[in-house]
Amino acid sequence: MRPPDSSVIPAPIPPPTSCYQCGKCTAGCPVADLVDLMPHQVMGLLQAGEVDAVLASEMIWRCVACHQCSDRCPKNADPAGLMDACRALSVRRGTAAPGVRRTVLFQREFLAGIRRDGRVGELGLIARFKTKALARDGSVPRLLQDAPLAPRLLARRRLSLTGDRVRDRALVARIVDRSLREDQ
Repeated sequence: MRPPDSSVIPAPIPPPTSCYQCGKCTAGCPVADLVDLMPHQVMGLLQAGEVDAVLASEMIWRCVACHQCSDRCPKNADPAGLMDACRALSVRRGTAAPGVRRTVLFQREFLAGIRRDGRVGELGLIARFKTKALARDGSVPRLLQDAPLAPRLLARRRLSLTGDRVRDRALVARIVDRSLREDQ
């Protein structure tokens, strides 16, 4: 398998050739004033082939995926889909910022739990994520930072000590596998 080309946005997202920089995506973006690049700037950089500049931006990680930008786009350029594709490319290349790597690790463990059991078992998810995060960054305080929440969550019946499994786990595993293949 060859490494991804930095000038190519991964399929199935079409390149933003139809974008004509009207700014409607930025006008509707709830995080535009909190990030280094606004959605229309991301689109312009992608049009110019500056994929590395987009991958280095915080915008692709701060995007809340509300799809307001894509809904407002008069040319159906799909900025939200491109942000998602850029996040995926950043993860595949290993260029995701250190602060984002924990989020990516959590997402992987979340999907692995769904693939294995058909649903999320909170305690197992927390244990797997915290163990792998500890192995990755060696931060014992981060390992234990959520522990005081457990008694309150248990008292409110918001944390299950036993994880349930669905009957047809193989079907769920196939669905997760297919979605991960399509993401690449």
